[in-house]
Amino acid sequence: MALKVHGSPISSATQRALAAVMEKQLEFELVPVDMASGAHKKEPFISLNPFGQVPALQDGDLTLFESRAIASYIGEAYASQGTPLVSQDPKENAIISVWCEVEAQKFDPAGSKLAWEIVYKPMFGMTTDPAAVEEHEAKISPVLDVYEARLTESKYLGGNNFSLADLYHLPSLQFLVGTPTYKKVFEPRPKVDAWVKDILARPAWQSVIEMQKN
Repeated sequence: MALKVHGSPISSATQRALAAVMEKQLEFELVPVDMASGAHKKEPFISLNPFGQVPALQDGDLTLFESRAIASYIGEAYASQGTPLVSQDPKENAIISVWCEVEAQKFDPAGSKLAWEIVYKPMFGMTTDPAAVEEHEAKISPVLDVYEARLTESKYLGGNNFSLADLYHLPSLQFLVGTPTYKKVFEPRPKVDAWVKDILARPAWQSVIEMQKN
């Protein structure tokens, strides 16, 4: 089996890469990386990603790291399989790329920090900082206003078809849905709320969720 994903299913970045693989219905091997013991900072993993962060992908003689780059590669290299995650039309793909950038530059800085405060800290026995939660709720709210307007024009962020632009959001959204923050800043925006529920219900993403239980 040529395709290997090195990482941990509880890692949001690994989840992003796995979501792309699942959408493409590819056969792959998940190579567990024991982050609790610091395996991601040591050999042999450090040879795959010199920054010591999961995930890493091996596809034959190709090695990649950074979850968005991995997902983008999967979308392009396996364009004819599974769910189309990119468009073959340059203009349509440019729009998808714009919203991929929006996720990375506008949504994720606040979304990932909210997930850290609300979900990861309690998971690791740490105390959530209410001031930090309030700060990042304030930062993400205007981004969601833009999303609400965009989703009035199209079913998904990149257009009328699910794409990488939506997929990149899945890990943070999974952590936030059902939380007081979600009820406060996501649910009042009906188009955003419907979009979140739609993409989180995708069978490929549900398969990623199942992997966390093993």
